[in-house]
Formats: sequence, C-alpha cells, structure tokens
Amino acid sequence: MNFNFLSPVSDSVLAHSELLSQQTIGKKLKIHSEKYGLPDLDGVQLAIIGIKENRNDVNYIGSELNYNDLRKTLYSLFAGNWYTIIADLGDIEPGESTEDSYYALRTSVELLVEKKIIPIIIGGSQDLTYANYRAYDNLQPMVNIVNVDTNFDLGDSSQPIKNNSYLGKIILEEPYNLFNYSTIGYQTYFNSQEEIDLMERLYFEAYRLGEISNNINRVEPVMRDAHIVTIDLKSVRAAEVGERLKFTPNGLDGKEICAITRYAGISNKVSSFGIYEYQYSQKDTLTAMLVAQMIWYFIEGVNCRVKDDDFLNSDNYLKYNVLIENEELIFFKSIKTGRWWVEIPFLANVNNKLKKHTLLPCAHEDYVAATEGKTPERWYKAYRKNNF
Repeated sequence: MNFNFLSPVSDSVLAHSELLSQQTIGKKLKIHSEKYGLPDLDGVQLAIIGIKENRNDVNYIGSELNYNDLRKTLYSLFAGNWYTIIADLGDIEPGESTEDSYYALRTSVELLVEKKIIPIIIGGSQDLTYANYRAYDNLQPMVNIVNVDTNFDLGDSSQPIKNNSYLGKIILEEPYNLFNYSTIGYQTYFNSQEEIDLMERLYFEAYRLGEISNNINRVEPVMRDAHIVTIDLKSVRAAEVGERLKFTPNGLDGKEICAITRYAGISNKVSSFGIYEYQYSQKDTLTAMLVAQMIWYFIEGVNCRVKDDDFLNSDNYLKYNVLIENEELIFFKSIKTGRWWVEIPFLANVNNKLKKHTLLPCAHEDYVAATEGKTPERWYKAYRKNNF
C-alpha cells in the first residue's frame, strides 16, 4: 500500500509512550515510526491518521497544527476489553496546495476502507470531509454522511470551498453519490432560514441541539445508517474545551459528545470517522483529553458491534406490517439486539436512487407512531429522496 505522504509519529510521542503502563493504548498500537517505518496492516481494523491541513478555514491566519499532545493523551488512556488491532499511521503534512492535501487524504481513506480498515481522521479544517467523501467514489454507489455540528455548512457552492461551505460542493459536484446528509446538534441562530428550508427541500435530516440533549438515544438509528461521520469540535460547548476552541456557551457537553462517538462506533455501517477543527495550544490539555476520550469511545463502540441485520433468516427477526392510509410500512425488529428497521420500497419504473428494497434504521418510537397512524419522518424523507 502506498502511504508515501504520511510522516511518522514524533519521537517525543514515542519516548513518552515508553514510560506508560503495558495496559495503555500506547503500548497496544502499531505505530508508524521514523526507525521502523509503516507498520504491517494485516489484521488491523482501525487506523489513526492526522492531517495538518487548515488553509481553507475561513479564519485561517497561518497557524500550524500539531497533534503530539493529543497523541500523548490518547496513548496514556487505558484500553478497554478490545479485540481490535489499531494502528497509528502518523500525519499527512500540508501539500503545496489544499488540493494536494485533499488528494492525500482521499487516497489514504480509499486504500484503508478497501482493506476494511476504519480510518480515524484527526483534522484540520472540516472541509476535509469533502476529500473523505470523494474517497467513496469507487467504493459506494450511495453515501450517507452524519455531521455533528452547529451549522449545516452549505455555504455558497459557487465560491471556493471552505470549512463552512463544503456541503454545497458535495451536493452539486459530480459524481452525485450523496443519498443522505444528517446534522446532529445544529443551533438555529447559526443557520439562515434559507438554509433550513433548503435542508427540508432536499429531505435531509436535521436535529436541533435541544432534541439531542433531551434524548441522546435519537442519535443511534441516524448513526446506524451512516457511512461517514464528521464531527466539528465547535459543536461542543465552550466550558468543555480550551481557549482556542471556545465558540459558543451552548453546545454538547462532554458526556453527550462521547455518547455520540460511541453510537458512531457501534454502527456496522460507519467505515470512516473524523474529528475536525482541533486547534493546538501548548497549554490546552482540556481539549486534548476530550478528543482522546471521544476517540476512546469510538473504538469502544467498534468493539461492541453486533451483526444483527441479517434478515434472510426469519429466526433472526420479528416482522410487523402497519397500514397508514394507502401505504403499508414494514418494520423489522432484531431478536438479538431489539433494534428496529423500516423498509424503503423499491418502485418499478421509477428512477430509484437505491436500486433495491432497503432497510432504514429506525427507533421503536417510529413503529409506535406508525401504529397511531403517523408517518415516521425518517421513513418519509428517505422515501421521497429515493424517488427525487
């Protein structure tokens, strides 16, 4: 595998790791080092990649990125009862242009996902999500993205890409691979009414901060349907992060963001995961610890994955048919885990984006709503997008 654009983990991080307990993450990683080069990736299920690219940040003033403190903090955490093998592949250094950095990230993600290795990306400005998405051009006909963010990041697609406008590029640039885009934790006063209306017209999903804080479990079925998860650290409230990341007094707290990353890890479909807008500060141990714990919970989630979506054998599930007006909704419940799905029908002679009957993850509440004659919003949006 060609990872020539990856620089090794710093010797200072490796020296710090030498002093750690044998039970810590740092002692269990396969690490890209100057001395030994890239590790053998056979058997590896997760790979950490830093990318030091932030030139398309709208507030860019020439600041450089450094992940040494973050790595030292992550390495010092004790590993859970994990079966996965994890590698740290080092960092992608900034290219001559942002396009070079995008190419390096896109190539890295594509190579890893092809090998069934989940990249854990540490960035960098969130426009890098665009490069992550483009890595799936040859891997997945339709892609679902979940963004944990205060903003939709639609922006003006006619302008050069920025960290607050990458979604516009994803939607409008060929090839058109995006099926669903969900925003978790958005705050209305940071988004224009025009953007909110456009999200509705595109049948994308958007969950306000209050909805998530009141019921964190709403995140689970959304994550269960995602291929790419991208997190903007500005979605975390100011009290939980260091000085350079203080954006808003309202936001997700530490427990909530870690619960969200665990839900992302548990999802059998999530195949790449990114945390963006990390700002290095020499005295900022708080943000480094929070991001390290977010990564820890994502890895924990991956280790708790359960294969419960095999619906070829009727012994694995319960099936419920619910009639709403002239539409029959077919729900499935896993006997193993109790998780729910609802079928998106395939309509003949219609330009379906999904070329077969597809099961959409949902919650028990969606089934209950259907029995009361209410069409579940997630099903309705997916149904309309499929025939859009």
